[in-house]
Amino acid sequence: MTEKLQLAFEHFDAYNKRDPQTFAWQGKSYPQEYFLAMKLWEWVNKLDPQASEPLQLASRCQHIGRWESPRNNYPMDRAGYLLWRKELAEHHAAVARAIVEKVGFNEGIIVDMEQIVMKKKIKVNPDVQTMENALCLVFLEFQYEDFFPKHPDKIVTILQKSLLKMDAHGHSFALQLPYSEAGLAHIQAALDQLAK
Repeated sequence: MTEKLQLAFEHFDAYNKRDPQTFAWQGKSYPQEYFLAMKLWEWVNKLDPQASEPLQLASRCQHIGRWESPRNNYPMDRAGYLLWRKELAEHHAAVARAIVEKVGFNEGIIVDMEQIVMKKKIKVNPDVQTMENALCLVFLEFQYEDFFPKHPDKIVTILQKSLLKMDAHGHSFALQLPYSEAGLAHIQAALDQLAK
């Protein structure tokens, strides 16, 4: 890891440690976006041990400052949701750009990082696809088991959408994760629907 990359990570982590929301895992509590960013970065490196510098940067700052743009600041309908997602991605990219510019990365790396953060050209850009795989795997590993009992009528559809964003490489890792019997049944149902 280069000195610049390490410095950028330190800045990203310090920013995300300001998240007032917490995430409990294995008896410990963490600032939510700090924890999830660390796990996203770990998944990216499992999926691609030779991950490029822009991908490394993007993985550690993908949702930086997410708490600064709450969902309830937007209309609670589909249009409001889509606008929130779009402006949130722009916010993440802007915060990350300011940090990596200060650290001294060149414009080419910064632009490539922004493209990944904003998930431009998924299924075309392999770094964006790796990021999408990693995002889905973080959800499945750390959030899915708490999430699906609250959405029994929608969970298979939600899983289908997530699994469609992944590729075969991502699917192979997803199927290796430990799930409850009910959790695995929902995933299998989603995969069966996609296979039709």
